[in-house]
Amino acid sequence: MKPELILEILGKEFPDQGNELDSNNDFEFLIAVILSAQTTDAAVNKITPILFEKYEDPLSLSLAKHEDVEKILQPLGLQKAKAKHIIGASKRLVEVYDSVVPKTRKDLMSLPGVGRKTANVMLAVSFNIPAIAVDTHVARIAKRLGYAEADDSVIKVENKLMQVFQEKDWANAHYLLLLFGRYISTASNHEDIYIILEKLKEKHNL
Repeated sequence: MKPELILEILGKEFPDQGNELDSNNDFEFLIAVILSAQTTDAAVNKITPILFEKYEDPLSLSLAKHEDVEKILQPLGLQKAKAKHIIGASKRLVEVYDSVVPKTRKDLMSLPGVGRKTANVMLAVSFNIPAIAVDTHVARIAKRLGYAEADDSVIKVENKLMQVFQEKDWANAHYLLLLFGRYISTASNHEDIYIILEKLKEKHNL
């Protein structure tokens, strides 16, 4: 099954695919992505309105007390680390980037709490710069599709997916594979992935 067909099938299954994190600007989206580590987007979406009502920009969050931010983040878990990350990222935005979220992977990864995956999500979603962010769902799907080996690192998976899909489709591929892994070909669903895709193909008359 060709990669283009897989994206077409998944595009029909997830017609409203895209970012599931709520935000009003690049700063809010950056903070939301940092907070989404090891929790659900829905959980983050419950917290961020409270957070941004109190701290609306990098400057205000950079000056926040850790304990105050931790209280807001408590429902997400890992609140101490996440508070440290988002306050630290805000400080660096203010001190180095004039409170503007930078647009390169290197600069994004210089922010506390921002790894390669978060940087790639920012590039693809906020700045429309082609990138494939690899999380546990995307990695699992890539391996089940045979695009990557079972023991491949995140960067290896990313590089292989960039070879499989056309550059113009990278951001779309990331979200479709993520949703496919999150909702259908889950960690606990061991049905052959190509059988699942054939069923979806038939379902959508492709």
